[in-house]
Amino acid sequence: MGHPLIVRVTHWVNAYAMICMIMSGWAIYNASPLFPFHFPAWATLGGWLAGGVAWHLAIMWLLVINGLVYVGYGLVSGYFRRRLLPLQPTEVLRDLRDVAALRLRHPVGEYNAMQRWAYVGVLLLGVLAVASGLALWKPVQLAALTAAFGGYETARRVHFAIMICIVGFIFGHLVLAVLFPRTLACMITGRAGLPAAAEQSSQ
Repeated sequence: MGHPLIVRVTHWVNAYAMICMIMSGWAIYNASPLFPFHFPAWATLGGWLAGGVAWHLAIMWLLVINGLVYVGYGLVSGYFRRRLLPLQPTEVLRDLRDVAALRLRHPVGEYNAMQRWAYVGVLLLGVLAVASGLALWKPVQLAALTAAFGGYETARRVHFAIMICIVGFIFGHLVLAVLFPRTLACMITGRAGLPAAAEQSSQ
């Protein structure tokens, strides 16, 4: 089972948008760090605070529009129901045991239990990232939203924590792409591009 064209397009648009959002967010962070460290300049986007903010706000709209298209398609077409459900905690424990034994299966176009939970989780994190970002962008106009996050400074920490979680998700996503290269080919072409033996040899 492959991925529909709209899923593939929104996936790659989201990948570009998230990289830009993270790198420009790091530029903004460097201007007023929460913790005693800075992100290296080569890992930031915008060059300085105003440039980072300009990139961050511009790409935010791309991310939101792309996310709405993806979620809208997923709900209307039944894609989410077919690919992300059911969510069974016991299946996650089974997958964790398989990971420990280096025998986790990942059929092309299908998600195992860990992936289903991870995808649902990152979708919810995306909503929280946008909400907390809006609370930071317009703390006066959206005072109620900012207050819901515990105030401006708390919202900054929530936004930062969400970023860390999303970066962790991306890292795990890349690891799976390396371990199961057929999944990457499927996300590009819509169908598996390598024989099953290649996937087995990568485990």
